[in-house]
Amino acid sequence: MTHTSNGKGLSFAKRIYLPRILGKAMGLLAVTAALLPLASPNWVWALMLINGLLWPHLAYRWATHSSQPYHAEQRNLVVDSVMAGFWAAAVHFNPLPSLTILSMVTMNNVAAGGRSLVQRGLLAQLGGVALGMGLLGPHVQLHATDLQVYASLPMLTLYPMALGWVSFQLATHLAEHKRRLSDLSRTDSLTGLFNHGYWKDRLSRKFLLCQDRRGAAVIALIDIDHFKAINDTYGHVVGDRVLRHLSKELKQSLRETDLAGRYGGDEFCVIFAQTTQEQACLAMERLRERAANYSNPHFPALRISLSIGLSAFRDDFCGPEQWLEDADRALYHAKRQGRDRVDVAPAALTGLRLAWPE
Repeated sequence: MTHTSNGKGLSFAKRIYLPRILGKAMGLLAVTAALLPLASPNWVWALMLINGLLWPHLAYRWATHSSQPYHAEQRNLVVDSVMAGFWAAAVHFNPLPSLTILSMVTMNNVAAGGRSLVQRGLLAQLGGVALGMGLLGPHVQLHATDLQVYASLPMLTLYPMALGWVSFQLATHLAEHKRRLSDLSRTDSLTGLFNHGYWKDRLSRKFLLCQDRRGAAVIALIDIDHFKAINDTYGHVVGDRVLRHLSKELKQSLRETDLAGRYGGDEFCVIFAQTTQEQACLAMERLRERAANYSNPHFPALRISLSIGLSAFRDDFCGPEQWLEDADRALYHAKRQGRDRVDVAPAALTGLRLAWPE
């Protein structure tokens, strides 16, 4: 089993530890009340105390010290089922305590392992019944006293609440895990910004929104000048630091409503919501100036500059691809004009799809 699986098994054992303590303690009350009128041998009373008070701690240590905690805990649940069947036979199938214990153990199996564990648990309960009848005889007591009714009430009321709380915690944990997976699926691992695919999906949504509501929005494409030379001269570790630095500057420079992403390699992208081209230009000029102040104490000669292309939404764009191509042309123009600048695509370049040299 992998380390990750072991971690999940340990988490499972920890979650079930307290409910087992509570369940066994409340089951001890029900079984004690049912055994009092019977002439049970001393070893049955001793076994009841061990099962009710010591077993939860032994089961926990068994699971947490196992190389496969999850499987060990499932074995513990099967043991619980065997003992539930045994106590049903030991109390002469007194209806209330017997059904209470058997149903609560089955509830555990449903929550912990689904149909597979329920089936194994039912077989284990039948085995426990057979064991109890073999050791104590096939007796039946169908009358429950008031004491037995009251002794069963804690398990009927408090234990389902405890199990419900554990289920709620598990659901919350799974929801958080799902959220983290969702974040990973849309986030670039190096920079923490949105990845290429998710950013383009948001661009499509923004385009449709601007079409419907005549909204104002600007997109920016940002390229680190001569980034290949930085990698070749200083190494990819330093190059990654430059990328992380720029992503940090982007996060600090933008509003919560703006969406920044890593478009690919050394290229970044931004969607400015409810922004004019002039406002976006000022924001990108500030970013360019802050990037120019980057310094690395180990490489004092290293400097970075940015070329940035802007494109404001226009009604004549046929789709988000054309909008993006317009920003792409603006970026090309910034590079052709000497780099280290913010630019928009001149009218003469409209309609051309261009690429730029590194």
